[in-house]
Amino acid sequence: MRLALALARRAARRGEVPVGAVVVAPDGRVLALAHNRVETDRDPTAHAEILALRAAGARLGTPRLVGCDLWTTLEPCPMCAGAVGLARIRRLYFAAADPKGGGVEHGPRVLASRGHGPEVYGGIGESEAAGLLRAFFAGLRG
Repeated sequence: MRLALALARRAARRGEVPVGAVVVAPDGRVLALAHNRVETDRDPTAHAEILALRAAGARLGTPRLVGCDLWTTLEPCPMCAGAVGLARIRRLYFAAADPKGGGVEHGPRVLASRGHGPEVYGGIGESEAAGLLRAFFAGLRG
């Protein structure tokens, strides 16, 4: 999660919502790193999780990341949760919950409706991730 949090800080410095994501192979190798690039890429789908899953799939040469784990600093939105399920991620670890926009433990709970969803572990590094998000949005309002 430390690596994902560092990516989130990088996103914030670039004017992006501070979310970072890391895909890890079954053997512990880091396959892909990403942070939000919605504003930079002018792409509403350029969420950290989507970018990391795309990069890991390209690196492995398959859209199915069987046995891989995804670490992200914010509970995935419904779009990203759907991609996590389609990628066949083994375990999803996230830091801060997202009661308004989440799609895993909040909102539509996309992964709960899938028969083969990942194991989900939330709240890892939650205070730091939530602090980054609060500071970012306070800066936009201030």
